[in-house]
Amino acid sequence: MKIFIPLIFLANFLFAQENSDSLIIRKIYSYHLTESKSYDNLHSLCKNIGARLSGSKQAEKAVAWAKQAMLQAGADTAYLVPCMVPHWVRGAKEKCYVTGDSKNKLESFAVCALGSSVATPTAGITTKVIEVTSFEELEKLGTEKIKGNIVFYNVSFDKTFIHTGSAYGKAVKYRSGASMAAFAISVTGAKRLNALLAQNKNFELYLYSDCKTLPDEPSYSVVGEIRGNEIPNEVIVVGGHLDSWDLGEGAHDDGAGVVQSIEVINAFKKLGIKNKRTIRAIAFMNEENGTRGGKSYAAMAAKENKKHIAALESDMGGFTPKAIGIEAKKDTLLYYKKWQPLFEPYFVFIKQGYGGTDIGELIPLGVPQFSLEPDSQRYFDIHHTADDTFEKVNERELELGAATITSFIYLLDKYGAYKK
Repeated sequence: MKIFIPLIFLANFLFAQENSDSLIIRKIYSYHLTESKSYDNLHSLCKNIGARLSGSKQAEKAVAWAKQAMLQAGADTAYLVPCMVPHWVRGAKEKCYVTGDSKNKLESFAVCALGSSVATPTAGITTKVIEVTSFEELEKLGTEKIKGNIVFYNVSFDKTFIHTGSAYGKAVKYRSGASMAAFAISVTGAKRLNALLAQNKNFELYLYSDCKTLPDEPSYSVVGEIRGNEIPNEVIVVGGHLDSWDLGEGAHDDGAGVVQSIEVINAFKKLGIKNKRTIRAIAFMNEENGTRGGKSYAAMAAKENKKHIAALESDMGGFTPKAIGIEAKKDTLLYYKKWQPLFEPYFVFIKQGYGGTDIGELIPLGVPQFSLEPDSQRYFDIHHTADDTFEKVNERELELGAATITSFIYLLDKYGAYKK
């Protein structure tokens, strides 16, 4: 006997299902905008601990802080995944200025040593400057012309990119353009240096740095877990990186991602959402200069008797959420885009995108990659600078991002990952 399901009944069933999800997601957003601890946690992380460069005492304190924050959020368990991390130290403040014939200081520039750089000689270095706009231009000059001189890579962001992360992706290779002492110069300083070279290519620049690399240090990524009620052997990861560069407080990069991930646990617990699958909030260590935390977690995951079905990373700042990016092919993307109507009231799109540096270590295990994509227009004004402080984060924007992440994790948990 054939059984026919009336189309009107099927349509009503699907509508009811979508409406149920819509109500849950509305509750999730309301929770984050009124009760969430993300902003308070970020204040604690930034002001009580501050910068958290891998291998530092502050990074060690941040590990203990993250574990406690996850337990307070309601994690069933919180534990540490060990990794050995680089220990680079900046040392005394860098110096950079134009010298005259008598080696007097004429004009100073704001600079900082890039991570993993080596120190200059104790007395610093004084020499001429050669300006280039690409590696190819440097290669054409040849060793004889550049040997003994300071190379100035004058490369700016391509302003035609609407998503500033794409512009960063093109320019970031010059951040590791030297095998010896390497400095970053401010945008204002770069423009001034360019103007001085246009007037006189024979002036000399003085540079001094005191940085060094110490032996690797033991450290940890922190995992907070709520066990699945129906399919506990399937795991969903949501995370950000706990370490930061040493100049600011690591608020947008990536304290925001860490506290948003922790708050997923809090939201599920406070709203009484019974997760089917195991959800892990992870504060990864050492994303900035080695990804050792991501690697060690992936190694642990490969040995577990569990299947990771999805991983979402928040590492693009705590600004207004714009999209959930999915690193996937068209058929996979279409599966998740069915959830788009649920996010339209919150002005969030589901689109092709990039996962993240830490969760990228899970790609060999076949784990689908997702990311929160906030508004990127102001991010690189503060990225990796002393201006990346708690005060630069807007509470409402941070919580909207946390709500978007929690909502997407809720849907991943309820419906599972795409299966071909």
